[in-house]
Amino acid sequence: MTTIETKSGTGRTGTRGVGLAAVRGLGLALVTLPGAVLCFTLTLVSLALIPIGVGIVTTPWVLTGVRAFADWRRVLAAQWCGVQIPSAYRPVPKDANPWTRTFAMLRDPATWRDLRWLPVDMTAGFLTALLPAVLLFYPLEGFALAAGLWRVFPDGYWYGFVPVSGQASAFGAAALGLVLLFFAHFLTPRLLAAHFRLTRAVLASNQGELAERVRVLTETRRDAVDTSAAELRRIERDLHDGAQARLVAMGMDLGTIEVLLDKNPEQARKLLAQARQSSADALTELRDLVRGIHPPVLAERGLGDAVRALALRLPVTTEVEVDLPGRADAPVESAAYFAVSEVLTNAVKHADADRIWVDLHHVAQGAGMLRISVTDNGKGGAATGAGSGLAGVERRLGTFDGVLAVSSPAGGPTMVTMEIPCALS
Repeated sequence: MTTIETKSGTGRTGTRGVGLAAVRGLGLALVTLPGAVLCFTLTLVSLALIPIGVGIVTTPWVLTGVRAFADWRRVLAAQWCGVQIPSAYRPVPKDANPWTRTFAMLRDPATWRDLRWLPVDMTAGFLTALLPAVLLFYPLEGFALAAGLWRVFPDGYWYGFVPVSGQASAFGAAALGLVLLFFAHFLTPRLLAAHFRLTRAVLASNQGELAERVRVLTETRRDAVDTSAAELRRIERDLHDGAQARLVAMGMDLGTIEVLLDKNPEQARKLLAQARQSSADALTELRDLVRGIHPPVLAERGLGDAVRALALRLPVTTEVEVDLPGRADAPVESAAYFAVSEVLTNAVKHADADRIWVDLHHVAQGAGMLRISVTDNGKGGAATGAGSGLAGVERRLGTFDGVLAVSSPAGGPTMVTMEIPCALS
């Protein structure tokens, strides 16, 4: 059974936006400090163990975790504040041994940007994430003092720069809280954005940005060429083994029918029925082949309806929410469609999930961003390493400067977020 829902975009009120920014900042601060400390400590220990050989094995795993932590922050920066932080990690050779993987990752400038970012994240990053919550919630203490809470505090208690020793000074604390609340209304979302801009200043490449960009584009172009070549080989193989073979057999049957038409009409009728069935099977295979290249529903109805149609064919209950006020370019729609198809296939085959949620929407900030998230309640453990279907999705999106982020702890749930820069027409 498949349930499909469509949701229109809804605007947030200013008050709700302030509260949401404060809650997000508080949650981020609670994760930032222990997460950054843990990643930084494990990295230092692992690098220190390289001379005795242990670090050769542990370092790739630790650095992969650091990259996942940084990529998660990139996704939050784009989703919450529209701050784009490009991810430009050099690919690690497939099936590489631990020695090769370790030093390939250590030679990547993005690795050292991550390691410089971790100390910043656990200090200035923690404070800038916490400030929105402090600015919004600290005034509540001033109001509580004015309501009588000052009586339970000892003499000499200070609220900000106001010494609270009686009801009059408690009202002064409330006045200060009101001023802070006034500034919180304007500054809280901006402070959260400042946190992500700080993250971008450290994580994003600067001096070698152009060279890094050229390198990434060269690699994604090579991946696109390889993918196109593989797709052409698949089409040729499917045509040769499927429709072409049936059409050849049908031609042979028609030749035999011409010979038998006068001598053995009964046998000719049987062969004619067989040829008719072969033509129907060939037509079905050609339609399936065309659907695998570019589904007709995608060309005619757009990405939203194509994903809905895809969800209807799944054996798992799937909810689809679409908020796309227009259509992207055909190549972008095709890449997004097949990326979603691959992620859904992985969820059905490997996640043991009984429910899947798909959300498609477009963010109009900047040049525009198509954002797709696929969430399942399965067993988790998904990764983007070599040999994974998600690695192919990442390469497909990389051709369009898209990014993929995976959150899949053991036990689930799994959330795959895909972003492709594009404008809608």
